[in-house]
Amino acid sequence: DACLAGPTNAHPAQFWPDLMPILDLAEFAASLPARKALIGLDPGSTTIGVAASDFTRLIASTAGGVKRSKWPADAAAIFKVFDDREACGLVVGHPINMDGRPGPSAQAARAFARNLVAIRDVPLLMWDERLSTAAVQRQMIAADMSRAKRAAVVDAAAAAYMLQGLLDRLQSELGTY
Repeated sequence: DACLAGPTNAHPAQFWPDLMPILDLAEFAASLPARKALIGLDPGSTTIGVAASDFTRLIASTAGGVKRSKWPADAAAIFKVFDDREACGLVVGHPINMDGRPGPSAQAARAFARNLVAIRDVPLLMWDERLSTAAVQRQMIAADMSRAKRAAVVDAAAAAYMLQGLLDRLQSELGTY
């Protein structure tokens, strides 16, 4: 696919100038049609956690995980969920450091997001995911879930936790759903 070619260290808009940019919260909310799902992504090093909202954008739930392989296969799996859920936007977890500054993981998440919009022109928001995995891990431990079971679902659960945070914010601050 021609959209997958091009330097990985350059912004895709340099090569595909008509791409939708990564948006801020207000722009993202304004770009969404009514009553369509959102897809939340937690891009880990080995698995991409995937979550989806319902079409009313009130509830986020896990939608599985994508075992990382080559980028075209990863993107195809993500957009299959996007299409199957008839989604209208992507929310990518942005792992900001506790001091508020972006680190290497945040830079990798931004590159991941740019690569997604290079493939498909959809609204995309980077959303702070600080402590989402830790919060989900604590809940799973409290539920006495085994380490093996936690490892199998933690990425998708973290994506759902992060996406639910965004849905709650859209409801409370913008009155958007």
